[in-house]
Amino acid sequence: MTTLDFHRHRSNGHRTDTHAAHKGADAHASVGQLVQQASRQLTDLVRAEMRLAQTEMTQKGKRFGTGGGMLAAAGVFGFLALATLVTAAVAAIAMELPLWASALIIAGALLLVTAVMALVGRSMIRKATPAAPRRTMASVRTDVAEIKERTRR
Repeated sequence: MTTLDFHRHRSNGHRTDTHAAHKGADAHASVGQLVQQASRQLTDLVRAEMRLAQTEMTQKGKRFGTGGGMLAAAGVFGFLALATLVTAAVAAIAMELPLWASALIIAGALLLVTAVMALVGRSMIRKATPAAPRRTMASVRTDVAEIKERTRR
């Protein structure tokens, strides 16, 4: 979504950029008026980009918070289930081996699983960063390119 699209969305589909409003007046405007108009448009554009970045980061923050809460709850239930399964596994192996040996075997298996999960988790976190408003940054690049193109005309 570009900044102009964002403006249109925020204003219920009505065009809010001043370029369209002043299109007919541009032919008779002085250089000073054109510079003043360009300055206003640039200020409006920067403000709109900031609102777009804020909106995007708010949405990302909400998703991150909800996802983190769900992961925490899943972690608690998973821990309880794992504790029960570990106890059952130790008891099952203890039927054939001494209790201390069966506990060591299960602990080694759990450490192996822990290491694999930590590596996968670290990889996933690296892919999630940086937490930058990428769509807004792309929109700013598009706006800058359009401004450069219009100034060349």
